[in-house]
Amino acid sequence: MAAVDRTQRREEASRRWAAVRDGLHEFYVGPYRQTMLRERRDEDDLFMIAVLGEALGVPDPAAYYSAELLPAVWQDFHAWHRRIGIPDSPLDHIACC
Repeated sequence: MAAVDRTQRREEASRRWAAVRDGLHEFYVGPYRQTMLRERRDEDDLFMIAVLGEALGVPDPAAYYSAELLPAVWQDFHAWHRRIGIPDSPLDHIACC
């Protein structure tokens, strides 16, 4: 009987500590969530421009190496060009719209 009571108290204490931990995480991380998402989006945009630079007409001395990354960006290409304000695909050989 005492072992069951101890187990229940441990579980209750564990749940309370988890709630405190989650609350503190939200308190400290919450205000910066939008900033971090915006920075990640900006980094993704820069990466997309670096990979697609040659196709967009920007001379790229590392085009041979960035061509290997093209399959990684194809699925996000449509959302990217719409987000930066280009209504139709800027590439002649890719018609995603």
